[in-house]
Amino acid sequence: MNIPQLKETDVFELDGKYVMRTYARMPVVFVRGDNCFLYDVEGKEYIDLVAGIAVNGLGHCHPKVVSAICEQASELMHTSNLYYTLQQPKLAEILTQISGMSRAFFCNSGAEANEAAIKLARKAAKKSGNPNKFEIVTAEQSFHGRTMGAVSATAQPKYQKPFEPLIPGFKAVPFNDTKSLLAAVNENTCAVMLEPVQGESGVHPADREFMIAARECCDKYNAALIFDEVQTGLGRTGKMFAFEHYGVRPDVLTLAKTLGGGFPIGCCLARDKWAEVFEPGDHACTFGGNPLACAAALAAVREIKDGGWVANAERVGTHFREQLSHLPGIREVRGLGLMIAVEFDEPKAKSVATCALEKGLIVNSIGEHVLRFVPPLTITTELVDRAVAILWECL
Repeated sequence: MNIPQLKETDVFELDGKYVMRTYARMPVVFVRGDNCFLYDVEGKEYIDLVAGIAVNGLGHCHPKVVSAICEQASELMHTSNLYYTLQQPKLAEILTQISGMSRAFFCNSGAEANEAAIKLARKAAKKSGNPNKFEIVTAEQSFHGRTMGAVSATAQPKYQKPFEPLIPGFKAVPFNDTKSLLAAVNENTCAVMLEPVQGESGVHPADREFMIAARECCDKYNAALIFDEVQTGLGRTGKMFAFEHYGVRPDVLTLAKTLGGGFPIGCCLARDKWAEVFEPGDHACTFGGNPLACAAALAAVREIKDGGWVANAERVGTHFREQLSHLPGIREVRGLGLMIAVEFDEPKAKSVATCALEKGLIVNSIGEHVLRFVPPLTITTELVDRAVAILWECL
């Protein structure tokens, strides 16, 4: 279906009239993408340092992903999970091999993957004989999604208050506060759920001590250690999975974003006894693991794995952080690989993001003090230098 080309103002008007107002959009209409670049309705080029919020890990329209989607779309897109298909077990095989997990459940998004992880942990606890073993410990300023289970785990009042009462049984501790974590986990805890790097709140990596303590607590109380790697997984931090930075392996691992190379797909992985918890009827997803999504993900994961992009994320990310550290008015540069934030001394992040957009650079402001950068893993040092030069102009 060909969508007629509209003027930018026409799109703004159409969107304002018919689309629910759940987003505060930037004033630009994109119509085409190519690797690390986006193009608006007037043909203006932009360097994209947000990549669909860490979704387009291989850049926009990677030829191998596009080819896989086109080929699969012409053969079979959907059958439901009442039947076997070829692509789903192939994708599960490669994901379990590279992660050290045992089995996979497929869905459509990170929030859905986290819902599956929450349900898995609670069902596993039911078998323990303790009817009160349903508590899940998370971290303050976390972000696990916007469905009711995921938002109950997301310990940020601004996302929770409009939808209270929340699902009971969640309690949060300050991120990287090992003492508070040890005090919160007990015999009623069925899971500890953490992001190795908190992304949405401003890119805050976990401390090694905190991650080790989480592993030890879960082992002590027979609770599942869940790592939400929806944003950090598949090369983003300079390793295939962020948990590799800490030498701590989770029992349950959730993925989405980069997994589909731009196509919607989510996954909940589990290992050992945790992988055997679900039985037919316990959990499901109508569109989950459909042949089209799995074909896209297979192409993306294979390219990330074999194309050298994980090492590129580490190398270019190190260069990027170094260049950002020289910007004026910077309080801190933090992150791992190509998951980076700069925090300003003064409230200027939103104005810098607006200025950058006008100059052909896409960055993400988090509040007034923080800019987040999650570019494609395919970005080069040359493009980073061009982007930093624009930031200098804006500052």
